[in-house]
Amino acid sequence: MNARRESPAAQRNRAPIAQVLVEELPESGLVLEIASGTGEHAVHFAREFRDLKWQPSDPDPQARASIAAYVEDAALPNLRAPITLDASAGQWPIAEAAALLCVNMVHISPWEATGGMFAGAARLLDVAAPLVLYGPYIEADVKTAPSNLAFDESLKMRDPRWGLRDLADVDALAAANGFERTQRVAMPANNLMLVYRKV
Repeated sequence: MNARRESPAAQRNRAPIAQVLVEELPESGLVLEIASGTGEHAVHFAREFRDLKWQPSDPDPQARASIAAYVEDAALPNLRAPITLDASAGQWPIAEAAALLCVNMVHISPWEATGGMFAGAARLLDVAAPLVLYGPYIEADVKTAPSNLAFDESLKMRDPRWGLRDLADVDALAAANGFERTQRVAMPANNLMLVYRKV
């Protein structure tokens, strides 16, 4: 039985995300991907960025099985097997990274996961190294798309701890962990790419 999962959203957004990553990722080193989901992003980005080592991770065993199947099929020398990583945990099974990427986790997890992610990034990353986020956010000076408001409501019905985050709250959390936002890129389907760098 094939463990691979498919995400139409991942297939749609991987190319636009990669276009931003070209400008933000370092030339070499290891990129830790938080909450890798199906594994489709990991394969695509490992192919796009051959000089970077790609480390997918996820706390969910079914997600890791899907990632592992994609990793095995792709057989890319710079793509590692997935590791078990809960972003909210105080300790992670990895000691250093040149960059972190997190796609579509912040709104589909408790706020503690985002706090743990920034704390973990502070432990792993050197000064000026990037933590890159992708997903929908609420901004005080930008009208929220009706589709995002409906999505936010549906998320909170599934789990009251979930939901679109206010960008000001994410910025404050980043600052508390020694990061500043250096980039905001509007993406298709009312999403954002946010780049935080350790100061």
